Amino acid sequence: MSQHKQTAPIIIYNTLYDQYVAQGLPLGNLNEHTQFTIHSLKDILTSLPFQSEVYKPNFFSFVFVKDANGRYTTDDHVFKTEPYMIYFTNPGHYKSHYWERLGEVYLVTLSEGFLKENVHPRIFEEFSFLLSETVQPRVVGPEIYAEFEQLYLQVEQAYLSDSPYKNRIIGNLFVVILLKVKEYFWEDYNPIYEGNRSSQIVKDFKRMLEQHYRDLRNGKTEKVFRVQDYADAQHLHPNYLSNVIKTKTGKTISTWITEKTIAEAKSLLQHSATPIKEIAYQLGFAESTHFSNYFKKYTDLSPVLYRKQFGQPAS
Repeated sequence: MSQHKQTAPIIIYNTLYDQYVAQGLPLGNLNEHTQFTIHSLKDILTSLPFQSEVYKPNFFSFVFVKDANGRYTTDDHVFKTEPYMIYFTNPGHYKSHYWERLGEVYLVTLSEGFLKENVHPRIFEEFSFLLSETVQPRVVGPEIYAEFEQLYLQVEQAYLSDSPYKNRIIGNLFVVILLKVKEYFWEDYNPIYEGNRSSQIVKDFKRMLEQHYRDLRNGKTEKVFRVQDYADAQHLHPNYLSNVIKTKTGKTISTWITEKTIAEAKSLLQHSATPIKEIAYQLGFAESTHFSNYFKKYTDLSPVLYRKQFGQPAS
């Protein structure tokens, strides 16, 4: 578990607007309803050096560093920031950034909704790297950087316009940016590392699943974990965790949860005299009828009949 989570309260920002308001930074063209932003950081961070707090954003960030120095952190990874660097981060990670010198740096933020609606409806199928756990930054050099600069300045122009097609224009330009990120960032992709990392993610998920249902059964918790909870525990985007689990195990997280719920229910029905209403409550069902319908859906037997056939007398 991340050290930040143990020692500091979780600061979560759903939008860049929320973050800037909380940090007392100038808002510029930001508004509380925007799902897409782009601006030059030197217009916002007028006093240097600048050290941000540790926070957890629920949006994607792309940072284009033409001329600046500093560092940024993603969970326990620390990266040096330098000229002609491009990097991006996805939701769900603990982040902070430090700027020692700030020349030209552009920040782009997008919500998942904006990506799906305006960039690509199957965004994570086409650009799966967006869900990678931690992506190394790239220093691309002046020539390649100029290609990105031309694109993000066009994006900024569209962003500041009053065009009724603004979001569509931004979306199409951003497709090109993502294609270039895919080309330049993933030429040295290491599938062995990714495979090893995925295997660890699966092990951690299975261990967490077992522990959580043990806690439910022993009354140590009443909350039933969903995909988001398992993802948060590993500091991963839920879509990324879902993709890893499905790819490595052949089963979705929902299937794992369902099978575990039924297995625990069967065990309690067979080996204890706990009332069915209490079993339902232990496994996170607000009503015993909901539990009965759920159990019958996956076993073809009601809890009463299952217990009658295989276990203790029904209660």
